[in-house]
Amino acid sequence: MRVAVVGGGVSGLGSALALARQGHDVEVFERDDTPMPATADAAFDWDRRGAPQVRHSHAFLARLRNMLRDDYPDLLEGVLAQGATEMRFGDDLPPTLTGFVREPGDDDLVMLACRRTTFEWVLRRAALGEGRVTFRSGVAVDGLVRADEPGRPRVVGVRLAGGGTVDADLVVASGGRRSVVPEWLEQIGAPPVREDVEDTGIVYYSRFYRLRPGESYPPRTGPIGGDLGYLKYGVFVGDNGTFSVTLATPVDDEQLRRLLTDPDVFDTTARNLVATAPWLDGRAEPITGVHAMAGLLNRWREYVVDGEPVATGLVPVGDAVLCTNPLYGRGCSTAFWGAHLLARAVEAFGDDTREVALAYDASLRSEIHPWYRAGVEQDAEARRVAEAILAGRDPDADANDPRTFMRGVFRDGLLPAMRTDAVVLRAFFRSFNLLERPDAMATNADVGARVLAVWQMRDQRPPEQPLGPRHRSDLLDLIAA
Repeated sequence: MRVAVVGGGVSGLGSALALARQGHDVEVFERDDTPMPATADAAFDWDRRGAPQVRHSHAFLARLRNMLRDDYPDLLEGVLAQGATEMRFGDDLPPTLTGFVREPGDDDLVMLACRRTTFEWVLRRAALGEGRVTFRSGVAVDGLVRADEPGRPRVVGVRLAGGGTVDADLVVASGGRRSVVPEWLEQIGAPPVREDVEDTGIVYYSRFYRLRPGESYPPRTGPIGGDLGYLKYGVFVGDNGTFSVTLATPVDDEQLRRLLTDPDVFDTTARNLVATAPWLDGRAEPITGVHAMAGLLNRWREYVVDGEPVATGLVPVGDAVLCTNPLYGRGCSTAFWGAHLLARAVEAFGDDTREVALAYDASLRSEIHPWYRAGVEQDAEARRVAEAILAGRDPDADANDPRTFMRGVFRDGLLPAMRTDAVVLRAFFRSFNLLERPDAMATNADVGARVLAVWQMRDQRPPEQPLGPRHRSDLLDLIAA
Protein backbone atom coordinates (compact mmCIF):
# COMPACT_ATOMS: atom_id res chain seq x y z
CA MET A 1 0.00 0.00 0.00
CA ARG A 2 1.21 3.51 -0.84
CA VAL A 3 0.86 5.87 2.11
CA ALA A 4 1.18 9.67 2.10
CA VAL A 5 1.83 11.20 5.52
CA VAL A 6 1.14 14.93 5.80
CA GLY A 7 3.33 16.30 8.60
CA GLY A 8 6.64 15.12 9.98
CA GLY A 9 6.12 15.50 13.73
CA VAL A 10 5.76 12.77 16.34
CA SER A 11 2.43 11.39 15.10
CA GLY A 12 3.43 11.53 11.43
CA LEU A 13 6.82 9.93 11.95
CA GLY A 14 5.33 7.37 14.32
CA SER A 15 2.78 6.42 11.66
CA ALA A 16 5.45 6.29 8.96
CA LEU A 17 7.71 4.04 11.04
CA ALA A 18 4.96 1.63 12.07
CA LEU A 19 3.43 1.37 8.58
CA ALA A 20 6.82 0.94 6.90
CA ARG A 21 7.54 -1.95 9.23
CA GLN A 22 4.34 -3.57 8.00
CA GLY A 23 5.73 -3.44 4.46
CA HIS A 24 4.02 -0.29 3.15
CA ASP A 25 5.75 2.41 1.13
CA VAL A 26 5.49 5.76 2.88
CA GLU A 27 6.13 9.31 1.71
CA VAL A 28 6.22 12.02 4.39
CA PHE A 29 5.52 15.64 3.42
CA GLU A 30 6.82 18.21 5.91
CA ARG A 31 6.06 21.88 5.28
CA ASP A 32 9.02 23.10 7.37
CA ASP A 33 12.37 22.89 5.61
CA THR A 34 14.17 20.88 8.29
CA PRO A 35 17.05 18.87 6.83
CA MET A 36 18.32 16.13 9.11
CA PRO A 37 21.10 17.53 11.33
CA ALA A 38 24.16 15.49 12.14
CA THR A 39 23.33 15.04 15.83
CA ALA A 40 20.29 14.95 18.08
CA ASP A 41 21.65 17.86 20.08
CA ALA A 42 21.88 19.94 16.90
CA ALA A 43 18.22 19.18 16.23
CA PHE A 44 17.37 21.54 19.08
CA ASP A 45 18.03 24.36 16.59
CA TRP A 46 15.54 23.02 14.03
CA ASP A 47 13.42 25.82 12.58
CA ARG A 48 9.93 24.43 13.22
CA ARG A 49 7.53 27.26 12.42
CA GLY A 50 4.81 24.71 11.80
CA ALA A 51 5.28 23.20 15.26
CA PRO A 52 6.12 26.05 17.66
CA GLN A 53 5.51 23.75 20.62
CA VAL A 54 8.89 22.03 20.07
CA ARG A 55 10.45 24.96 21.94
CA HIS A 56 8.35 24.15 25.00
CA SER A 57 8.52 21.56 27.75
CA HIS A 58 7.50 18.01 26.93
CA ALA A 59 6.95 14.91 29.00
CA PHE A 60 7.45 11.37 27.69
CA LEU A 61 5.15 9.40 29.91
CA ALA A 62 5.33 5.76 30.90
CA ARG A 63 2.58 4.87 28.40
CA LEU A 64 4.87 5.98 25.57
CA ARG A 65 8.01 4.48 27.07
CA ASN A 66 6.29 1.10 27.47
CA MET A 67 5.11 1.12 23.85
CA LEU A 68 8.70 1.71 22.81
CA ARG A 69 9.94 -1.05 25.09
CA ASP A 70 7.39 -3.58 23.88
CA ASP A 71 6.99 -2.74 20.18
CA TYR A 72 9.87 -0.47 19.15
CA PRO A 73 12.84 -1.52 21.34
CA ASP A 74 15.37 -0.16 18.83
CA LEU A 75 13.73 3.24 19.09
CA LEU A 76 13.97 3.20 22.89
CA GLU A 77 17.61 2.15 22.65
CA GLY A 78 18.25 4.95 20.18
CA VAL A 79 16.71 7.63 22.40
CA LEU A 80 18.75 6.45 25.38
CA ALA A 81 21.90 6.38 23.27
CA GLN A 82 21.34 10.06 22.44
CA GLY A 83 21.34 11.10 26.09
CA ALA A 84 17.79 10.52 27.27
CA THR A 85 17.43 8.88 30.67
CA GLU A 86 14.80 6.75 32.36
CA MET A 87 13.15 8.06 35.51
CA ARG A 88 11.86 5.07 37.50
CA PHE A 89 9.18 5.20 40.13
CA GLY A 90 10.82 4.46 43.47
CA ASP A 91 14.22 5.96 42.67
CA ASP A 92 13.41 9.45 43.97
CA LEU A 93 10.91 9.25 46.80
CA PRO A 94 10.02 11.91 49.38
CA PRO A 95 11.99 11.39 52.62
CA THR A 96 8.67 11.35 54.49
CA LEU A 97 7.53 8.24 52.62
CA THR A 98 8.54 5.14 54.57
CA GLY A 99 7.99 1.42 54.10
CA PHE A 100 8.14 1.55 50.29
CA VAL A 101 8.29 -1.90 48.70
CA ARG A 102 8.72 -2.24 44.97
CA GLU A 103 5.87 -4.06 43.22
CA PRO A 104 5.99 -5.91 39.87
CA GLY A 105 3.90 -3.22 38.16
CA ASP A 106 6.49 -0.60 39.07
CA ASP A 107 8.60 -1.83 36.15
CA ASP A 108 6.03 -0.12 33.94
CA LEU A 109 6.22 3.17 35.85
CA VAL A 110 9.17 4.63 33.96
CA MET A 111 9.23 8.00 32.22
CA LEU A 112 11.76 9.24 29.68
CA ALA A 113 13.64 12.48 30.29
CA CYS A 114 14.13 13.91 26.82
CA ARG A 115 13.66 17.02 24.71
CA ARG A 116 11.01 16.89 22.02
CA THR A 117 13.56 17.61 19.27
CA THR A 118 15.84 14.78 20.41
CA PHE A 119 12.95 12.31 20.32
CA GLU A 120 11.90 13.51 16.86
CA TRP A 121 15.46 13.25 15.53
CA VAL A 122 15.77 9.64 16.68
CA LEU A 123 12.29 8.85 15.37
CA ARG A 124 13.02 10.34 11.94
CA ARG A 125 16.33 8.48 11.72
CA ALA A 126 14.58 5.22 12.59
CA ALA A 127 11.84 5.81 10.00
CA LEU A 128 14.31 6.67 7.25
CA GLY A 129 16.36 3.63 8.21
CA GLU A 130 13.50 1.35 7.24
CA GLY A 131 14.21 1.93 3.55
CA ARG A 132 10.49 2.30 2.74
CA VAL A 133 10.13 5.90 3.98
CA THR A 134 10.86 8.98 1.88
CA PHE A 135 10.97 12.31 3.74
CA ARG A 136 10.24 15.41 1.65
CA SER A 137 11.39 18.39 3.68
CA GLY A 138 10.04 21.82 2.77
CA VAL A 139 7.19 20.37 0.71
CA ALA A 140 3.71 21.54 1.71
CA VAL A 141 0.38 19.86 1.01
CA ASP A 142 -2.62 22.12 0.49
CA GLY A 143 -5.45 19.72 -0.34
CA LEU A 144 -6.73 16.24 -1.06
CA VAL A 145 -7.44 14.36 -4.28
CA ARG A 146 -10.84 12.69 -4.57
CA ALA A 147 -11.66 9.66 -6.68
CA ASP A 148 -14.02 10.42 -9.57
CA GLU A 149 -16.95 8.37 -8.32
CA PRO A 150 -20.33 9.02 -6.68
CA GLY A 151 -21.07 8.83 -2.97
CA ARG A 152 -18.95 9.89 -0.03
CA PRO A 153 -15.45 10.95 -1.04
CA ARG A 154 -12.67 8.42 -1.36
CA VAL A 155 -9.29 10.12 -0.98
CA VAL A 156 -6.72 8.85 -3.48
CA GLY A 157 -3.88 11.31 -3.00
CA VAL A 158 -2.72 14.77 -1.97
CA ARG A 159 -2.33 18.06 -3.79
CA LEU A 160 1.00 19.85 -3.36
CA ALA A 161 1.20 23.57 -2.68
CA GLY A 162 3.80 24.01 -5.39
CA GLY A 163 1.68 22.26 -7.99
CA GLY A 164 1.04 18.66 -8.89
CA THR A 165 -0.46 15.73 -7.02
CA VAL A 166 0.80 12.53 -5.41
CA ASP A 167 -1.24 9.32 -5.53
CA ALA A 168 -1.79 7.33 -2.35
CA ASP A 169 -3.92 4.42 -1.19
CA LEU A 170 -4.04 5.96 2.29
CA VAL A 171 -3.44 9.54 3.42
CA VAL A 172 -2.40 10.07 7.06
CA ALA A 173 -3.14 13.63 8.17
CA SER A 174 -0.70 14.64 10.89
CA GLY A 175 -0.37 18.36 10.36
CA GLY A 176 -0.55 19.27 14.04
CA ARG A 177 -2.81 21.61 15.99
CA ARG A 178 -2.96 24.01 13.03
CA SER A 179 -4.24 21.28 10.73
CA VAL A 180 -6.90 22.38 8.24
CA VAL A 181 -8.01 18.87 7.28
CA PRO A 182 -11.71 19.68 7.91
CA GLU A 183 -11.45 22.45 5.27
CA TRP A 184 -9.74 20.07 2.84
CA LEU A 185 -12.53 17.57 3.34
CA GLU A 186 -15.15 20.24 2.76
CA GLN A 187 -13.44 21.17 -0.50
CA ILE A 188 -13.91 17.64 -1.86
CA GLY A 189 -17.54 17.41 -0.76
CA ALA A 190 -17.27 15.45 2.49
CA PRO A 191 -19.82 15.88 5.29
CA PRO A 192 -18.74 18.21 8.10
CA VAL A 193 -16.33 16.96 10.73
CA ARG A 194 -17.76 17.17 14.24
CA GLU A 195 -15.63 19.21 16.59
CA ASP A 196 -15.63 19.80 20.33
CA VAL A 197 -13.53 22.81 21.39
CA GLU A 198 -12.82 24.28 24.82
CA ASP A 199 -10.18 26.88 25.65
CA THR A 200 -7.60 25.61 28.14
CA GLY A 201 -7.68 29.04 29.77
CA ILE A 202 -3.90 29.44 29.92
CA VAL A 203 -0.96 31.01 28.14
CA TYR A 204 2.22 28.96 28.28
CA TYR A 205 5.83 30.17 28.78
CA SER A 206 8.91 27.93 28.63
CA ARG A 207 12.64 28.40 28.92
CA PHE A 208 15.41 25.81 28.53
CA TYR A 209 18.61 25.55 30.55
CA ARG A 210 21.75 23.40 30.53
CA LEU A 211 23.76 22.31 33.55
CA ARG A 212 27.14 23.95 33.90
CA PRO A 213 30.20 21.65 33.74
CA GLY A 214 30.49 19.57 36.91
CA GLU A 215 26.95 20.33 38.06
CA SER A 216 24.10 17.86 38.45
CA TYR A 217 20.33 17.94 38.70
CA PRO A 218 18.93 18.66 42.17
CA PRO A 219 17.28 15.75 44.03
CA ARG A 220 13.86 14.97 42.56
CA THR A 221 12.28 14.02 45.87
CA GLY A 222 9.91 16.98 46.12
CA PRO A 223 7.17 18.37 43.91
CA ILE A 224 7.86 18.79 40.20
CA GLY A 225 5.30 21.55 39.81
CA GLY A 226 2.48 23.42 41.42
CA ASP A 227 -0.79 25.25 40.93
CA LEU A 228 -1.17 28.54 42.78
CA GLY A 229 -4.52 29.34 41.19
CA TYR A 230 -3.13 32.45 39.51
CA LEU A 231 -0.05 30.63 38.16
CA LYS A 232 0.75 27.04 37.23
CA TYR A 233 4.30 25.78 36.83
CA GLY A 234 6.52 22.76 36.36
CA VAL A 235 10.07 21.61 35.69
CA PHE A 236 10.85 19.04 32.99
CA VAL A 237 14.11 17.09 32.82
CA GLY A 238 15.62 16.83 29.33
CA ASP A 239 18.53 14.96 27.80
CA ASN A 240 22.25 15.75 27.90
CA GLY A 241 22.13 17.94 30.98
CA THR A 242 19.19 20.06 29.85
CA PHE A 243 15.92 20.89 31.52
CA SER A 244 13.09 23.35 31.04
CA VAL A 245 10.80 25.38 33.25
CA THR A 246 7.27 26.19 32.22
CA LEU A 247 5.01 28.86 33.71
CA ALA A 248 1.36 29.27 32.75
CA THR A 249 -0.89 32.24 33.43
CA PRO A 250 -4.64 32.63 32.98
CA VAL A 251 -5.55 34.01 29.57
CA ASP A 252 -7.15 37.09 31.13
CA ASP A 253 -4.16 38.05 33.28
CA GLU A 254 -2.66 40.58 30.86
CA GLN A 255 -0.22 41.94 33.43
CA LEU A 256 1.49 38.63 34.20
CA ARG A 257 1.34 37.65 30.53
CA ARG A 258 3.34 40.75 29.65
CA LEU A 259 5.80 40.45 32.52
CA LEU A 260 6.73 36.80 32.02
CA THR A 261 8.02 37.35 28.49
CA ASP A 262 11.02 39.11 30.08
CA PRO A 263 13.77 36.50 30.76
CA ASP A 264 14.84 38.20 34.01
CA VAL A 265 11.26 38.28 35.31
CA PHE A 266 10.76 34.67 34.24
CA ASP A 267 13.85 33.55 36.17
CA THR A 268 12.96 35.66 39.20
CA THR A 269 9.52 34.06 39.27
CA ALA A 270 10.96 30.55 38.95
CA ARG A 271 13.40 31.21 41.80
CA ASN A 272 10.45 31.98 44.07
CA LEU A 273 8.55 28.76 43.38
CA VAL A 274 9.21 25.71 45.54
CA ALA A 275 9.61 23.14 42.78
CA THR A 276 11.73 25.21 40.39
CA ALA A 277 13.90 27.22 42.82
CA PRO A 278 16.59 24.49 43.28
CA TRP A 279 17.03 24.27 39.51
CA LEU A 280 17.84 27.97 39.17
CA ASP A 281 20.34 28.25 42.00
CA GLY A 282 23.29 28.84 39.67
CA ARG A 283 23.85 25.25 38.61
CA ALA A 284 22.60 25.91 35.07
CA GLU A 285 22.61 28.60 32.40
CA PRO A 286 19.78 29.44 30.01
CA ILE A 287 20.12 28.22 26.42
CA THR A 288 16.95 29.87 25.08
CA GLY A 289 14.91 32.95 25.66
CA VAL A 290 11.34 32.75 26.90
CA HIS A 291 9.02 31.12 24.40
CA ALA A 292 5.33 31.95 24.71
CA MET A 293 2.39 30.05 23.27
CA ALA A 294 -1.20 31.23 23.30
CA GLY A 295 -4.39 30.01 21.67
CA LEU A 296 -4.13 26.69 23.50
CA LEU A 297 -7.26 24.63 22.96
CA ASN A 298 -8.70 21.36 24.08
CA ARG A 299 -10.10 20.03 20.81
CA TRP A 300 -11.57 16.71 19.72
CA ARG A 301 -12.46 16.13 16.07
CA GLU A 302 -14.68 13.27 14.94
CA TYR A 303 -14.02 12.01 11.41
CA VAL A 304 -16.51 9.16 11.81
CA VAL A 305 -20.01 10.66 11.97
CA ASP A 306 -23.20 8.65 12.47
CA GLY A 307 -21.27 5.43 12.09
CA GLU A 308 -19.53 6.24 8.79
CA PRO A 309 -16.22 7.93 7.92
CA VAL A 310 -16.76 11.36 6.37
CA ALA A 311 -14.27 10.14 3.75
CA THR A 312 -12.42 6.91 3.16
CA GLY A 313 -8.74 6.73 2.34
CA LEU A 314 -7.93 9.38 4.96
CA VAL A 315 -7.10 9.00 8.65
CA PRO A 316 -6.01 11.82 11.00
CA VAL A 317 -3.49 11.33 13.80
CA GLY A 318 -2.07 13.41 16.64
CA ASP A 319 -3.24 16.99 17.05
CA ALA A 320 -5.32 16.71 13.87
CA VAL A 321 -7.65 14.62 16.06
CA LEU A 322 -7.12 15.91 19.58
CA CYS A 323 -5.33 18.74 21.31
CA THR A 324 -4.99 18.88 25.09
CA ASN A 325 -3.58 21.25 27.67
CA PRO A 326 0.23 20.96 27.35
CA LEU A 327 0.65 21.35 31.11
CA TYR A 328 -0.54 17.75 31.52
CA GLY A 329 2.35 16.52 29.37
CA ARG A 330 0.22 14.09 27.34
CA GLY A 331 0.75 15.42 23.81
CA CYS A 332 3.69 13.34 22.58
CA SER A 333 2.43 10.22 24.34
CA THR A 334 -1.08 10.40 22.88
CA ALA A 335 0.32 11.34 19.45
CA PHE A 336 2.52 8.24 19.29
CA TRP A 337 -0.22 6.16 20.91
CA GLY A 338 -2.64 7.26 18.18
CA ALA A 339 -0.11 6.36 15.46
CA HIS A 340 0.27 2.94 17.07
CA LEU A 341 -3.53 2.46 17.09
CA LEU A 342 -3.68 3.43 13.42
CA ALA A 343 -1.00 0.89 12.52
CA ARG A 344 -2.91 -1.75 14.46
CA ALA A 345 -6.05 -1.00 12.45
CA VAL A 346 -4.14 -1.18 9.15
CA GLU A 347 -2.59 -4.46 10.19
CA ALA A 348 -6.05 -5.87 10.90
CA PHE A 349 -7.88 -4.60 7.79
CA GLY A 350 -5.21 -3.94 5.19
CA ASP A 351 -6.37 -1.84 2.24
CA ASP A 352 -10.03 -1.77 3.33
CA THR A 353 -9.78 1.88 4.29
CA ARG A 354 -13.38 2.09 5.54
CA GLU A 355 -12.79 -0.66 8.08
CA VAL A 356 -9.44 0.87 8.99
CA ALA A 357 -11.14 4.20 9.74
CA LEU A 358 -13.87 2.56 11.81
CA ALA A 359 -11.49 0.40 13.85
CA TYR A 360 -9.10 3.28 14.44
CA ASP A 361 -11.93 5.59 15.51
CA ALA A 362 -13.27 2.98 17.93
CA SER A 363 -9.81 2.62 19.49
CA LEU A 364 -9.40 6.37 19.88
CA ARG A 365 -12.78 6.72 21.55
CA SER A 366 -12.14 3.83 23.92
CA GLU A 367 -8.51 4.42 24.86
CA ILE A 368 -7.70 8.13 24.44
CA HIS A 369 -10.97 10.09 24.52
CA PRO A 370 -11.44 9.61 28.30
CA TRP A 371 -8.22 11.55 28.84
CA TYR A 372 -9.48 14.36 26.64
CA ARG A 373 -12.69 14.67 28.68
CA ALA A 374 -10.77 14.57 31.96
CA GLY A 375 -8.56 17.42 30.79
CA VAL A 376 -11.52 19.53 29.72
CA GLU A 377 -13.17 19.12 33.11
CA GLN A 378 -9.95 19.90 34.97
CA ASP A 379 -9.38 23.04 32.90
CA ALA A 380 -12.94 24.23 33.50
CA GLU A 381 -12.37 24.12 37.25
CA ALA A 382 -8.99 25.85 36.88
CA ARG A 383 -10.60 28.66 34.88
CA ARG A 384 -13.22 29.12 37.60
CA VAL A 385 -10.54 29.48 40.25
CA ALA A 386 -8.39 31.83 38.16
CA GLU A 387 -11.36 34.08 37.34
CA ALA A 388 -12.24 34.35 41.02
CA ILE A 389 -8.68 35.28 41.99
CA LEU A 390 -8.39 37.94 39.28
CA ALA A 391 -11.71 39.39 40.43
CA GLY A 392 -10.49 39.54 44.03
CA ARG A 393 -12.81 36.77 45.24
CA ASP A 394 -11.99 33.70 47.31
CA PRO A 395 -12.64 30.69 45.02
CA ASP A 396 -13.41 28.59 48.09
CA ALA A 397 -15.73 31.06 49.81
CA ASP A 398 -18.84 28.95 49.22
CA ALA A 399 -18.51 26.09 51.67
CA ASN A 400 -21.60 24.41 50.20
CA ASP A 401 -20.13 24.22 46.71
CA PRO A 402 -18.98 20.62 46.02
CA ARG A 403 -16.01 22.06 44.14
CA THR A 404 -14.79 23.71 47.34
CA PHE A 405 -14.86 20.35 49.09
CA MET A 406 -12.97 18.63 46.27
CA ARG A 407 -10.31 21.35 46.17
CA GLY A 408 -9.87 20.94 49.91
CA VAL A 409 -9.51 17.16 49.60
CA PHE A 410 -6.91 17.62 46.87
CA ARG A 411 -4.94 20.22 48.83
CA ASP A 412 -5.25 18.79 52.34
CA GLY A 413 -5.75 15.11 51.51
CA LEU A 414 -4.20 13.92 48.26
CA LEU A 415 -1.07 16.09 48.24
CA PRO A 416 0.05 15.23 51.80
CA ALA A 417 -0.94 11.57 51.32
CA MET A 418 1.37 11.35 48.31
CA ARG A 419 4.28 12.32 50.55
CA THR A 420 3.62 9.61 53.13
CA ASP A 421 1.67 6.76 51.53
CA ALA A 422 3.25 4.67 48.75
CA VAL A 423 -0.12 3.24 47.72
CA VAL A 424 -1.51 6.72 47.02
CA LEU A 425 1.68 7.94 45.34
CA ARG A 426 1.80 4.87 43.09
CA ALA A 427 -1.86 5.24 42.13
CA PHE A 428 -1.33 8.91 41.28
CA PHE A 429 1.69 8.22 39.08
CA ARG A 430 -0.03 5.35 37.29
CA SER A 431 -2.86 7.71 36.41
CA PHE A 432 -0.55 10.60 35.53
CA ASN A 433 1.40 8.30 33.18
CA LEU A 434 -1.74 7.14 31.32
CA LEU A 435 -1.42 3.58 32.63
CA GLU A 436 -4.86 3.67 34.27
CA ARG A 437 -8.06 5.35 33.16
CA PRO A 438 -8.46 8.92 34.43
CA ASP A 439 -11.17 7.89 36.92
CA ALA A 440 -9.10 5.04 38.39
CA MET A 441 -8.12 6.87 41.57
CA ALA A 442 -11.65 8.13 42.20
CA THR A 443 -13.10 4.63 41.87
CA ASN A 444 -10.42 2.86 43.93
CA ALA A 445 -11.99 2.45 47.38
CA ASP A 446 -8.68 1.77 49.14
CA VAL A 447 -6.97 4.84 47.68
CA GLY A 448 -10.01 7.01 48.41
CA ALA A 449 -10.12 5.87 52.04
CA ARG A 450 -6.42 6.64 52.50
CA VAL A 451 -6.77 10.14 51.05
CA LEU A 452 -9.85 10.92 53.13
CA ALA A 453 -8.11 9.68 56.29
CA VAL A 454 -5.30 12.16 55.70
CA TRP A 455 -7.78 14.93 54.91
CA GLN A 456 -9.67 14.30 58.16
CA MET A 457 -6.43 14.86 60.08
CA ARG A 458 -5.82 18.25 58.44
CA ASP A 459 -6.45 20.25 61.64
CA GLN A 460 -4.01 18.10 63.62
CA ARG A 461 -0.91 18.92 61.58
CA PRO A 462 0.79 22.13 60.48
CA PRO A 463 -0.75 23.89 57.46
CA GLU A 464 0.50 22.75 54.09
CA GLN A 465 3.57 24.61 52.86
CA PRO A 466 2.57 26.81 49.92
CA LEU A 467 4.18 25.90 46.59
CA GLY A 468 4.90 29.55 45.91
CA PRO A 469 3.69 33.03 46.88
CA ARG A 470 0.19 32.57 48.30
CA HIS A 471 -1.21 35.65 46.62
CA ARG A 472 -0.76 37.07 43.16
CA SER A 473 0.11 40.44 44.70
CA ASP A 474 2.97 38.80 46.63
CA LEU A 475 4.49 37.52 43.38
CA LEU A 476 4.13 40.92 41.75
CA ASP A 477 5.97 42.48 44.70
CA LEU A 478 8.82 39.98 44.30
CA ILE A 479 9.05 40.70 40.58
CA ALA A 480 9.19 44.44 41.20
CA ALA A 481 11.80 44.21 43.94
